[in-house]
Amino acid sequence: MIEFNNLAQFLDHGWSCINRSVADTKSPGRYPTLATVSEDLLPETRTVVLRKANRSTSILEIHTDTRTEKVNALRQNSNGSLHMWLPKRRLQIRISVFVRIQTGSIIKKRWEEVPQKSRVSYGTIPPSGSVIKGPLAYDQTPSMERFAVLECNVGKIELLHLGKNHTRAVYQAISDWTGTWLAP
Repeated sequence: MIEFNNLAQFLDHGWSCINRSVADTKSPGRYPTLATVSEDLLPETRTVVLRKANRSTSILEIHTDTRTEKVNALRQNSNGSLHMWLPKRRLQIRISVFVRIQTGSIIKKRWEEVPQKSRVSYGTIPPSGSVIKGPLAYDQTPSMERFAVLECNVGKIELLHLGKNHTRAVYQAISDWTGTWLAP
C-alpha cells in the first residue's frame, strides 16, 4: 500500500489521479461532485463529468447546458468545489475552484468535439429541473447555444489518503502549491 511522506510527491499523486480520471471513463474520479451555492444561499451538489485537466494552468473543464441550476448558481457566485473519492486508491480529493462560464463562438471547437450522441445533453426542453407532467414529457434537441464550458480555475487542492497511516495535506495556488500537512 502506498504511503506519503513527501508533500510534493503527494501532490504529484493527486494530479496524476485527476489526469487519469479524464482519460479513463471507468474511473470514479471522472464523475466528481460539484458543489455551488444557490440563489437562496443553500449548498447544492450534483455529479458532473470531468472533461479536461491541465496541471500547468491549474484548470479543470466541465461541460453543461446553459439553462441548468448550476450555471444560474455560478452566475451569482463563481466559487465552487469539486469532490472526488477514488476507492481503489483510498484517496479523497477536494478542489476549490473559481469558475468562468464560457459560451458562444469561443467554444465552437469544443462543441464540434462533442460526440453527436452526447449533444442531446445540451438543449433539453423544458430546461433541466423544470416540472413536467410525466417522466418522459421533455425533448432533447442538441443546441450549441445551450452548450457551456465551465473553466474551473483551481485555487486549492486538499488530499486525504486513507492508508495504513492516514495522510492529509492542503495545497494552494497563492503559496505556489508548496503544501501543508494537516491532521487527518
